[in-house]
Amino acid sequence: MDNATATMTGAPGTAGGATIDPKEAAHFGALAAEWWDPNGSSAMLHRLNPVRLAFIREAIDAHFGSESRNLRPLSGKRALDAGCGAGLLCEPLSRMGAAVTGVDAAPENIAAARSHARAMGLDIDYRAGELGSLGLTGMDLVCSLEVIEHVTDKAAFLGHLAGALAPDGLMILSCPNRTVPSRLLLVEAAERLGKVPRGTHDWSQFPTPDELRELAEGAGLVLGQPRGIAWSPVKGLHLSEDLSLNYIVTARLG
Repeated sequence: MDNATATMTGAPGTAGGATIDPKEAAHFGALAAEWWDPNGSSAMLHRLNPVRLAFIREAIDAHFGSESRNLRPLSGKRALDAGCGAGLLCEPLSRMGAAVTGVDAAPENIAAARSHARAMGLDIDYRAGELGSLGLTGMDLVCSLEVIEHVTDKAAFLGHLAGALAPDGLMILSCPNRTVPSRLLLVEAAERLGKVPRGTHDWSQFPTPDELRELAEGAGLVLGQPRGIAWSPVKGLHLSEDLSLNYIVTARLG
């Protein structure tokens, strides 16, 4: 669902070579001007973001021992959003008190993110390029939401995420699940009905929870219990035990 790009390869923990898929970066970069329009090409992402943020806030409080009433639970902490698009997650993390770095493969997305952050009076470090080449380490929080299904080497990408995480840090990942319902609803119906731009998703690249867990273990990560992001006519998008469409999960270094 997320129109963010972070397409990378290379051995985990190393810079690797030039690995961004130009077609992916061009596809999502072309949508940069509409990122912050809740009725534009990222409309579904705007609906998804509050659901993801509810999970993220709960995970932050549980991991760092912060009070749910604290408006800035990430004060004094560093956060990374890998595949940040135009900053729809970076800005809430910044408002929670974090020193935020956002990385994306598309320079157009980074330009849009910087412009919007300036308008909001937020100081966010945005960078375009390969995550593995930026030397980011010691992040208390690492997020990568709706991104891993777009990368060319999932194992290497998770290795780069793990390399950026502090030893006692928290990671949060989300992605669509490769199931029949996800193919019907997230790809065929959503794209045909114009809910997401055509060509956004390749269903064959959606990792199942078991596949993601195996990949994470290879990167030295331990996954928590995933939560589903489901949809119903009554509730809309919401956190659920149903993992068939989309899921979100915490991770930590093993």
